Amino acid sequence: MRTDLFALRHIGINEGDLGQMLETVRAESLDQVIAETIPSDIRLAQPLPLSEAMSEHDFLSHIKALSSKNKLFKSYIGLGYHESIVPSVIQRNILENPGWYTAYTPYQAEIAQGRLEALLNFQTVIADLTGMELANASLLDESTAAAEAMSMLFDVRSRPQKKDGVIKFFVSEEVLPQTLSLLQTRSTPLGIELVIGDHEEFEFGTDFFGALLQYPGKYGKVYDYASFVEKAKEREIKVAVAADILSLVLLTPPGEFGADVVVGTTQRFGIPLGYGGPHAAFFATKETYKRNIPGRIIGITKDADGQPALRMALQTREQHIKRDKATSNICTAQVLLAVMAGMYAVYHGPKGLQYIAEQVHSKAKKLNQELAQQGFEQVNETFFDTLKINVSDTASLKAIAESKGINFNYIDKQTVSISINEATDDKDIESILSCFSELNLPNQGNSSIEVSGEIIPALLMRKSPFLENEVFNTYHSETELMRYIKKLERKDLSLNHSMISLGSCTMKLNAASEMLPLSWAEWGNIHPFVPIEQAEGYQEVLRELEKDLTTITGFAGTSLQPNSGAQGEYAGLMLIRAYHKSRKEEHRNICIIPASAHGTNPASAVMAGMKVVVTKTDDKGNIDIVDLEEKAKLHSENLAALMVTYPSTHGVFESSIKYITKIIHEHGGQVYMDGANMNAQVGLTNPATIGADVCHLNLHKTFAIPHGGGGPGVGPICVAEQLKPFLPGNPLVKTGGSNAITAISGAPWGSSLVCLISYAYIKMLGEKGLTNSTKIAILNANYIKERLSGKYEVLYTGENGRAAHEMIIDCRPFKQNGIEVTDIAKRLMDYGFHAPTVSFPVAGTIMIEPTESESKAELDRFCDALIAIRNEIESAADNPQNNPLKNAPHTMSMLTSDDWEFPYSRQEAAFPLPYVSDNKFWPTVRRVDDAYGDRNLICSCTPIEAYIESE
Repeated sequence: MRTDLFALRHIGINEGDLGQMLETVRAESLDQVIAETIPSDIRLAQPLPLSEAMSEHDFLSHIKALSSKNKLFKSYIGLGYHESIVPSVIQRNILENPGWYTAYTPYQAEIAQGRLEALLNFQTVIADLTGMELANASLLDESTAAAEAMSMLFDVRSRPQKKDGVIKFFVSEEVLPQTLSLLQTRSTPLGIELVIGDHEEFEFGTDFFGALLQYPGKYGKVYDYASFVEKAKEREIKVAVAADILSLVLLTPPGEFGADVVVGTTQRFGIPLGYGGPHAAFFATKETYKRNIPGRIIGITKDADGQPALRMALQTREQHIKRDKATSNICTAQVLLAVMAGMYAVYHGPKGLQYIAEQVHSKAKKLNQELAQQGFEQVNETFFDTLKINVSDTASLKAIAESKGINFNYIDKQTVSISINEATDDKDIESILSCFSELNLPNQGNSSIEVSGEIIPALLMRKSPFLENEVFNTYHSETELMRYIKKLERKDLSLNHSMISLGSCTMKLNAASEMLPLSWAEWGNIHPFVPIEQAEGYQEVLRELEKDLTTITGFAGTSLQPNSGAQGEYAGLMLIRAYHKSRKEEHRNICIIPASAHGTNPASAVMAGMKVVVTKTDDKGNIDIVDLEEKAKLHSENLAALMVTYPSTHGVFESSIKYITKIIHEHGGQVYMDGANMNAQVGLTNPATIGADVCHLNLHKTFAIPHGGGGPGVGPICVAEQLKPFLPGNPLVKTGGSNAITAISGAPWGSSLVCLISYAYIKMLGEKGLTNSTKIAILNANYIKERLSGKYEVLYTGENGRAAHEMIIDCRPFKQNGIEVTDIAKRLMDYGFHAPTVSFPVAGTIMIEPTESESKAELDRFCDALIAIRNEIESAADNPQNNPLKNAPHTMSMLTSDDWEFPYSRQEAAFPLPYVSDNKFWPTVRRVDDAYGDRNLICSCTPIEAYIESE
């Protein structure tokens, strides 16, 4: 046994189990299973030209050597990114803890109460600091959050659209450049004209619906926006504010001067810079817009016993996205980072945050005074942490600063800005000042410039309290916070407990060796806008990852910028749009999408300004070729794209896929392949082979980035040669194609830090390991299919009766026994398992994907649980409303109660199979009441026991 092979540790099936599994699926060999699953005309003829697999030890030495190529300068660049201090107790117990980073999106609330509480804390922090009524549970980054704000205000606008179709959105010239670039990307398909200007001089016309302000401005000035907002309100124009979260500890909250939406990033709350991400953005708004807010909202409801419980409020928008109105989807969150940011506020509390903010501000004031003593003019009369300074020659200053390991933000040839952060100490201030003293100004040392008065006027100072809830005023010692974090962790079922077999979500192993480098300062402390030569280690990793992903997909180029799968979909369609425009065919705006497609597909198409045409599926769940040909021919002049998931969402490799893509190309369209199911392709086939032109990849699925409780993700796009020139750029750092579209996310390479994980995954598996992972993923799915045969019907299979890497089992016939698919999902919790994907893509079904990481023993436990549940379903007919399925999940408080009024035993309720008692997971609440939570939406840490009792 080669103990140095990472594939041995990643792939759960050993040689001894393989023979038994092949016998169960009635195959002589693993290659036979693959041959019967994947059509021969799309199989790769040669192995992927990838490097040989590294051992874990060799990889860690390799990544350590690469990290030394990153230069750890002290960066005072600002522009939305600041060095922060990650509390060690949070780093060790959350960031480095698989109990937190391997959890899934909390759709199954009963086994996710810990994360839900942590996210409720986050929402409370945001609502309190922004002065708004409602906050969501995070978005991707500040720039995309600002774009979501624009989209939401566009959707809720009261002013009618002009006859010529033009409607305008004002953007202050103080807005961050990367945000402006992303607004340009998002506004064009929606027909929104951006008007960029000086808010102090601007006058609204009748054709504006909204405005975006930056608070403080991009170079640090703090403006009084009250009169601007008042003018906007008089004209029924709604205002969004992009705010610095730490500054809101000292500054008047935007909600108090009339903002309708407040967005920003919580990166300053204990999250590493990570060369751009991942970081949790925030989005806060008024109660009025609770049905329009993008992303997820955590709300308070009650369970079957009337006890308080948490769940994702209004979550049907998450699972079934409307085709005619795109706001957000399941990918638009950064849960792990939101949990960390919320816990940072719990740890420090209001007094601690006040101290940190005041320290940052006082050091900025000290620097301001000292620079004035040296004779430098500082432009910002009011500021929180950022100074804007006139100098004789920024090139000379840059050379001096870089020789001392310091980065400033060089605005032009004679202006520089410096942003102070939490990690800046007095020695750092002295180092900054030494850079200026070496400029040798004629009046150096003269006190020719006076600094007087309060830097933040009383009018702009925060007067309202914040974070008064008990949770923010209790856990300030490390012991107490460690125990609080552990208490929450115990309430959540993650991959460190059992298999999470979610179809389409690919919850595979997130190996420790892949995760370790994320904690290293050489990777964590790099600002995204540093000069390229300071990030040589990152550049090598990102270039190599792009090359490997390009090879794996068979395409010509890759962009890592999209920071979620949904962003990847959108980016791919925007490239197709740009391609058609370059050929003077911008009229092509029809996107054909099969009825079986992911819900994000039509949402992304609408966001990209396309019109969705849905094609039928046949009785076997495959694309109806006749219907597709008819619609392609009907829309031939305007056909832009086909969006297709392969293998299909039904878990089938459709044999006609090459003919399908040929039809689209013959009618002038491009083919977008949704890469959600790439785990069934790697090393065996690829998007280029099936005839696609662009695909996105979910690195948090196929390429082992953990889901982190529902994010972080990376959704890179890989493209054919004709689309390569349009790969997205960034306004501050050169990246993308020769004719790059504007930004898709704020940072040049998106969430760079977690790209280290996928880089590690590919390098440690190598070509053989990657290919074998795909084969085993397909074998495992077919093994479950055969084990469940006779108990459950598998809805769709390929022509040879094989499933791909996932399958759908039909639970609709059980309604005759009074059992719904939800009952099965909840009952699985009693068996120690997270439910597979429920009612997607077919209502009343369960979609199962085991991945390659699970052992045969775990697969068997899961199958045993489903078979036992099937027997319980039969018995349920005798008592349709009072049986183990209807009452599931069963909590410890139920089992230990003096009263037991159920017609089955306590053992049957909680320990239905022998293996359960060996590793029992207890749901902490009974089944939650979703409808009650939506009717009584409470989304912050308000005590509600009395409220529920009164109801």
